[in-house]
Amino acid sequence: VQLVESGGGLVQAGGSLRLSCVVSGNIFRIDAMGWYRQAPGKQRDLVAIISRGGSTNYADSVKGRFTISRDNAKNTVYLQMNNLKPEDTAVYFCNVIQLARNFWGQGTQVTVSS
Repeated sequence: VQLVESGGGLVQAGGSLRLSCVVSGNIFRIDAMGWYRQAPGKQRDLVAIISRGGSTNYADSVKGRFTISRDNAKNTVYLQMNNLKPEDTAVYFCNVIQLARNFWGQGTQVTVSS
């Protein structure tokens, strides 16, 4: 299973970005799909997660600003990020769970300037 993220970049505070993650390879049934982020010197933290049925959960710091969605037919998960803040700067990683195994993307850098 391979995950490829895209959509990261440099944006000013208050701006928006949309991350995408396409899953390919030996796909049987993808369960949860999610986004994590890791800032320099910090641990990797959950940003948002979505179940196969569409139930979502968000970190408190992004509630009301970020929206996770998925297209099961395209094996793709998205993260719409609005009203970005400098503290959102991090490498964002896509994660999927299939058959109780975790798979990770290589990460995409998001940098928010003040």
